[in-house]
Amino acid sequence: MRIIDISQRLDAKTPLWPGEPPLVVSHHAMMSPGCPVNVGALSLPLHAGTHADAPFHYDAAGQTSAETALEPYIGRCLVVDVRQSSGALVEVDDIDWTALALAEAPRVLLRTYERFPAEAWDSAFRAVSAAVIARLAALGVVLIGTDAASLDPETSKTMDAHHAVRVADMRILEGLVLDSFTPGIYELIALPLPLAGADASPVRAILREIAA
Repeated sequence: MRIIDISQRLDAKTPLWPGEPPLVVSHHAMMSPGCPVNVGALSLPLHAGTHADAPFHYDAAGQTSAETALEPYIGRCLVVDVRQSSGALVEVDDIDWTALALAEAPRVLLRTYERFPAEAWDSAFRAVSAAVIARLAALGVVLIGTDAASLDPETSKTMDAHHAVRVADMRILEGLVLDSFTPGIYELIALPLPLAGADASPVRAILREIAA
């Protein structure tokens, strides 16, 4: 089965949430006559690039990345193309619910971009309405992913979509790269790191092609 990477590349050009600290890879040792290895360190915001929001991100009593079960992040998923509409939010009417129900996929990834903005932050990304989250939950969906930076708008103070996820006990992936994908069924693997006390974790997200 072909493995397809849907993760952002992490480097100094990776678009970050406004106001967050920079992503830095530093080198503490370099190979030389007196040193047989390269040794580096990484400093980055937890929501940099492709990442999984832990419940603690939007719920003071929620699980951290280290506490979150891995099962929601592995298994059958459906990539849904919602590029055809241009509203600020992905709404209920933007999704073919009959096709989604027939897919019987407990993980749903939304493609909103024609081409992912890999070089610059996009404040006008398309968020997702809480009504969409509730309807997905009613179908048994346990994880929602998006190629946008967040399920909620950049300036949201109410975090309606995140709280709809909290009510349904779903999990979240954000910042996926779905440029080359057509709608269809795949296997998702996108595991968060066991970061104690963390409200999110970078992931290496992949899709594998499978028979429907």
